[in-house]
Amino acid sequence: MSSPTRETPARTPRVKQKRGEGQWALGYREPLNPNERSKKDDNPLNVRARIENIYAHRGFDSIDPGDLRGRFRWFGLYTQRKPGIDGGRTATLEPEELDDRYFMLRVRLDGGALTTDQLAVLAEISQTHARDTADITDRQNIQYHWIQVEDVPTIWAKLEKAGMTTMEACGDSPRVILGSPVAGIAADEVIDGTPAIDEIKRRYIGDPRYSNLPRKFKTAISGQQDVAHEIHDIAFVGVDHPEHGPGFDLWVGGGLSTNPMIGQRLGAWVPLDEVPDVWEGVISVFRDYGYRRLRARARIKFLVKDWGAAKFRHVLEDEYLERKLTDGPAPEVPATQIDHVGVHPQTDGKFYVGAAPIAGRVSGATLLAVAKAAERAGSNRVRLTPQQKLVILDVPEAEVSGLKTELADLGLQTEPSPWRRGIMACTGLEFCKLAIVETKARAIELVTELEKRLADIQAEIENPVTVHLNGCPNSCARIQTADIGLKGQIVTNADGKQVEGFQVHLGGGLGLDAGFGRKLRGHKVTATELTAYVERVVRAYIAGREPGERFAPWVTRAEESVLQ
Repeated sequence: MSSPTRETPARTPRVKQKRGEGQWALGYREPLNPNERSKKDDNPLNVRARIENIYAHRGFDSIDPGDLRGRFRWFGLYTQRKPGIDGGRTATLEPEELDDRYFMLRVRLDGGALTTDQLAVLAEISQTHARDTADITDRQNIQYHWIQVEDVPTIWAKLEKAGMTTMEACGDSPRVILGSPVAGIAADEVIDGTPAIDEIKRRYIGDPRYSNLPRKFKTAISGQQDVAHEIHDIAFVGVDHPEHGPGFDLWVGGGLSTNPMIGQRLGAWVPLDEVPDVWEGVISVFRDYGYRRLRARARIKFLVKDWGAAKFRHVLEDEYLERKLTDGPAPEVPATQIDHVGVHPQTDGKFYVGAAPIAGRVSGATLLAVAKAAERAGSNRVRLTPQQKLVILDVPEAEVSGLKTELADLGLQTEPSPWRRGIMACTGLEFCKLAIVETKARAIELVTELEKRLADIQAEIENPVTVHLNGCPNSCARIQTADIGLKGQIVTNADGKQVEGFQVHLGGGLGLDAGFGRKLRGHKVTATELTAYVERVVRAYIAGREPGERFAPWVTRAEESVLQ
């Protein structure tokens, strides 16, 4: 007699566990990558004491690698690129092979605000400690090169005596706050955001509670739309509420690099005195819920994309602010981008004068000369802009002409060509360890050539055609939001050789044209072909546009063959 057959029990399917993203608020506190381990091992703000007490005395070779390539950034310090290493080797070498023994040092200047005395201090530091280097960045900073660690404590003492700092100019921290260069004096301004910028800086910059974020956190606050608010982690944009009056529209989750995203409006109106509290709430959401497992997804834009604006606002209100925000209207988008170049009236009867260095490249000698020229014109206030330009405020009408002449003699034009006005460039191969191609010198060459080649049509260009050059994919020069954005890479020329070149993005923009450039399929230009390419595209635009049509709308309808 056969025994009964026993049925094998059906297996319960295994449920695949969702992998944690390293969000502190959900219990994922264990560091998941070397950057997170480094921050957990020692708060990066503590590195200052080691710089002052050890490294400045014992020199470059005494610096701990974890400090050198990590925590130094919290005080604005990066090692610069060792000279002579071509861009084709950037991705193949170890960090220590790329490191020079000198540093880039970034001075954070919130709102780009400077007195002429402070500008003179920045100039003296450049001339004494940085081989006369000084670049105006598109984050309203001053950036030095050739800094030795032995000099850093002396530089800090000079800066801090003058009311400036390098604290959290870099690192996974709240970076410099962008603000309107003409805050408090512009006729078109809805509200002056300066008090909020000052209060955020006073309360939170250098606070250990916010010095270990998943990644960097970029802020923009302006009463008018002149700070690229659409591409910031958080932005407060001036808007007039029909019931409550002037305040700010709240945006979160913008950013560029290899995954560009336009920020999202939360639909909330924030009065001036509540901006610091709301800012703290948003940065706390990022700190606690931001993704820490993968560095490539550690920006707040990924969290906002996954949650959506409604959930983000709900968490902000219920878990952090413990109150509801006031609903508010969207700000009206200006017809043209605002860069403050030229001579403009202030609300008090004086004038501000905006001048254009090429791609932000200046020098200590130039900064000192600007400070003296401003003082001779009766001003003691200078501002840096998010477009790598500078503005002198409070100029009496009788002094405007003389100031313009002095600035022009320094290479700072107040009536620049569209190319000089619209050019931006990152640090590039000259100093940056991430770069693949040269940018600053190439920007200067490009502007110089375009001013000659396109002189015949210059008067026909009502709005500057912006050209942004970036040395790598990280978009420090905002290539996706330029009319012509150029991403540096190694390309193959007509002879089959590997040379410096650029991938082309066309028709990006902010404001009315908010969106990312059209990346031409497979289209790249070599560095030597760049000027001819830009000339060809601009001439095609002038020939093919409708009356009054801007570059970006023209690109969206142009045939691809015309754009190559």
